[in-house]
Amino acid sequence: MVGFDAFDQALLACLLLAALSYFVWANFLRRTTTPKAKNRLSAPRDSCFITKMKAEGRRILILYGSQTGTAEELSGRLSKDFHRYQQKATVLDPEEIDVDDLSRLPEVEDVLLVLFMATYGEGDPTDNAQALFEFLKNTTANLEGVRYAVFGLGNKTYEHYNAVGKIIDARLEELGAERVHYIGLGDDDSNLEEDFMRWREGFLPHVAQRYGWEIDPTAEAQRQYRLELLPSDGQAVLFKGEYGCVGAFERQRPPFDLKNPFLAEVRENRELHTAKSERSCRHIELLLDGSRIRYEAGDHVAIFPTNDPEHVQLVLDRLEIDPEQAFRLIQTDEDCSKRSPFPCPTTVRVAFTHYVDICSPLKSHVLKALSEACIDAVEKERLKLLGTPTEEGMKAYAHYIQRGRRSLVDVIRAFPSCRPDFDYLFELLPRLQARYYSIASSPKCMETQIHVTAVITEYELSDEHDTRNIKGVCTNWLNTRRSGDKVPIFVRRSQMRLPYKSATPVILIGPGTGFAPFRGFIQERQFQKAQGKEVGKLMLFFGCRDPEKDFIYQDEILEYTANNVVTDLHVAFSRIPNQPKVYVQHLMWEQREAIWAILSKDANVYVCGDARNMAKDVQACLIRIIKEVGGLREEDATKFFKDLERQRRYQADVWS
Repeated sequence: MVGFDAFDQALLACLLLAALSYFVWANFLRRTTTPKAKNRLSAPRDSCFITKMKAEGRRILILYGSQTGTAEELSGRLSKDFHRYQQKATVLDPEEIDVDDLSRLPEVEDVLLVLFMATYGEGDPTDNAQALFEFLKNTTANLEGVRYAVFGLGNKTYEHYNAVGKIIDARLEELGAERVHYIGLGDDDSNLEEDFMRWREGFLPHVAQRYGWEIDPTAEAQRQYRLELLPSDGQAVLFKGEYGCVGAFERQRPPFDLKNPFLAEVRENRELHTAKSERSCRHIELLLDGSRIRYEAGDHVAIFPTNDPEHVQLVLDRLEIDPEQAFRLIQTDEDCSKRSPFPCPTTVRVAFTHYVDICSPLKSHVLKALSEACIDAVEKERLKLLGTPTEEGMKAYAHYIQRGRRSLVDVIRAFPSCRPDFDYLFELLPRLQARYYSIASSPKCMETQIHVTAVITEYELSDEHDTRNIKGVCTNWLNTRRSGDKVPIFVRRSQMRLPYKSATPVILIGPGTGFAPFRGFIQERQFQKAQGKEVGKLMLFFGCRDPEKDFIYQDEILEYTANNVVTDLHVAFSRIPNQPKVYVQHLMWEQREAIWAILSKDANVYVCGDARNMAKDVQACLIRIIKEVGGLREEDATKFFKDLERQRRYQADVWS
């Protein structure tokens, strides 16, 4: 026999000890784990929202496609309206569900589906609704038994006005679902709030009657979130402006996105206009070192601003609350997936600075709530009227709030007896959203930098009540950023791209800051030329007011032209004293023969800038060139243009 040495004895002892430990621990688990807990551990988890709706007895599903937060906000407001009828709605971001599960929607008895769908770009769904849109377009699911209604959010200055909402509304009917109310079409160029109020005032009574619901008179006063004040002993771990995780700005980890933006350092922030200009346009360079962020020329950068400290202080002074008071807001509906309206816990000052929008025109439901916080009877009635969906109320709202661009800051100035609870304001106000800018650089030349071109929005607005200084939240915040300051960002992919072949001719049409993405395109063509590649013709139609004031990037553009990267430069000036106004479409018509010569072959056309006037005028001019220079009939010229769009040889990145 082989004897056991000291090592063998030690090893055997360790094995016996491990076996004994396992036996004791398993016996402990067997005796302490409840049957319910054991089932929870062993049973497969069904995360489908359909299963959850059935288990909780919910019959209303609200989905939203939101790019700037408005559709999400309207979804939340309608959910509260349903609560008045003693109904609990399930509100979901379609990006966070398996859209294939929608085919099971008929399993929910008497189900009602409501969709708030925004359209952006060239008739595209929002980023979070792309999978939903593709599913509904392509599915063959039978949705009989599903009742639905759609409210679209769009802008009439765009060619494809509310295209996504219209397509989904028609497609649901094709799949067998029953439309219970006409599609609402919200126009952000006019008065989207009024459009929503009118649709909602017809929709709710109609649906309530259809389902036999009755209003609960006590539901109006019920709150969605419960306030919990935290002690000021420094023990609580607080959000300080982060969007996903506490401390995310101190411990930056990729990937970077909407809930985890990267803190980019400002390398440079300089003025592009001359001293003679009464306006300001900034060139801002942001460093990407260590972020692993990748982008392409034509992409957008999202920037998270903060509210003006003066505006924040004005609100804090009115509320008479300690700005450093720590708190959290807790969802009163335990089954709701949205636990708080913004990152909590935090302080009052941080919330008003980073998380809620205090500078956009107030919505009607906020005005109604503010009226209840007024001590003065006259002020109370005035605010109540502004929040009432009657013809008189909506007319007053359109004039005083919408056209007057009056925000929370303006209203509390004008109504001094209004002193709402701060936590109720946090429940009512929309989130402060990121702003998107076309990237003004190419990674081929600026791999670790993103450049931004931004006109500073600031102007005076007067009516019979007062004169106010209107300032863009993000551009004015960017204006204060200096070298070394940090800016929270992430990159959003765009569909606007240069042709794959560098030899393909391109026509770039971008007045003002519409030149921003084209600066990246030109940098890319310069890089390709330096690599010895064949580079195609590049026609640039740029426009500004006065060459002595706002000819942005003038030296760069002239240098690109001298180096034959920009092969044809045409600049329109619209505000030179004692001279006629010249716009880019006028120069396009002058160059109609040259445009048609390359467009009739393989040239790509890109348009960037104002959607309300410029983009429409450019499109009309292009169709005229196709018709008159190309010798086509009206319908053939229109078809030629539509083919350009379909082949993505005509691409536009426009805004209103």
